[in-house]
Amino acid sequence: MKVVILAGGKGTRITEESQYKPKPMIMIGNKPIVWHIMKIYSQYNFNEFVIALGYKGQMIKDYFINYQFINSDLRINLSNKEIKILNSNNENWIINLIETGEEVMTGGRIKKAFEFVNNETIMATYGDGLADIDINNLLQFHKSHGKLATTTVVHPPSRFGEVVFDDLKVTSFIEKPLKGREGWVGGGFFVLDPQVADYIESYDTPFETSPLEKLCQDGELMAYKHEGFWHPVDVLRDKLLLQSLWDQNKAFWKTW
Repeated sequence: MKVVILAGGKGTRITEESQYKPKPMIMIGNKPIVWHIMKIYSQYNFNEFVIALGYKGQMIKDYFINYQFINSDLRINLSNKEIKILNSNNENWIINLIETGEEVMTGGRIKKAFEFVNNETIMATYGDGLADIDINNLLQFHKSHGKLATTTVVHPPSRFGEVVFDDLKVTSFIEKPLKGREGWVGGGFFVLDPQVADYIESYDTPFETSPLEKLCQDGELMAYKHEGFWHPVDVLRDKLLLQSLWDQNKAFWKTW
């Protein structure tokens, strides 16, 4: 099963970083966020990725094209232009980098990803969220309920909207929950059957609006409750927090 990573947004709330790079290329430690997300999946042996590019997508292409050079020790002979890799730090990954358009919405990127994989079931997530999620349990849950879509729900920082569900069937989304209300929010880490593409009207459709709403109405969206840690990189303080956890060897998502 292929993993789709939505990596094309402009990251307008973290312009300190996103004016120079796409948000999935913001560095935690010496690796971009997208690498951390890929490591989360690859520890469960999901090693083929479809990265849906948009804003400054060439930087993501450049990173993976030069991945071996960036992450290895090198000997460079300037006289004959020979470059020798002294050690190998490659991952066992197949990476499909697809251009989905700078202005395309999240639904459009998912729709184009379905087209790329010939309408197979996919896992998908945002290019800015980290969690200590058990991917095998997520996939097993999706297969068990027989519905078209699974969204992972997490306990959020209070600034996010809330997901409401009954017996794990999602019933509605609340954009701005009441102050102090405890609940769940969508944390990405979807499993989506190919029929989900039919719920996305156009490439200009945000996945979080009418597609998820229609899936709710049809009883085809289920919630996988992740009780562990989750955190997005939404604003600069998020990046600084995750960097601090990484530096202290307390990175909750580093379970590999």
